[in-house]
Amino acid sequence: MRRGRRIAVDVGDARIGVASCDPDGLLATPVETVPAGKKSLGRLTAIVAEYEAIEVVVGLPRSLSGREGPAAAKVRDYAARLAGRVYPVPVRLVDERMTTVTAAAGMRAAGVKSKQGRSRIDQAAAVVILQAALETEKSSGRPPGETVLPVTEEL
Repeated sequence: MRRGRRIAVDVGDARIGVASCDPDGLLATPVETVPAGKKSLGRLTAIVAEYEAIEVVVGLPRSLSGREGPAAAKVRDYAARLAGRVYPVPVRLVDERMTTVTAAAGMRAAGVKSKQGRSRIDQAAAVVILQAALETEKSSGRPPGETVLPVTEEL
């Protein structure tokens, strides 16, 4: 297992959940919810720098059958633009099927109402994504998911 903090990102249309882990990759914890939009890439870039992350893990939404639809295409584009901003820190896409459902169920079990907990659910989904990525790396000995090639944004 590589040593160093990782940042996980759960990209949504309205909000982006962010989580991080300790340098030993043992435990993922929520960081914040970033409003989606033009300023989100700047905020995520700042978080990656602040945490001195060795990697960014982005959840890739797939259907239960494993197919990718329009949401996955949006996330792939966003991840490539993020990779261009945080280079040379690698950005990796990992399967995020059922993470929001898992996070929402955990929040309900903790007594958090859905209206008040939306932004926290996004963070919790990022925690689930990161914890799964860490477990994958521990069991396989390889970084999880697929590496994203960075693109620079055109002005």
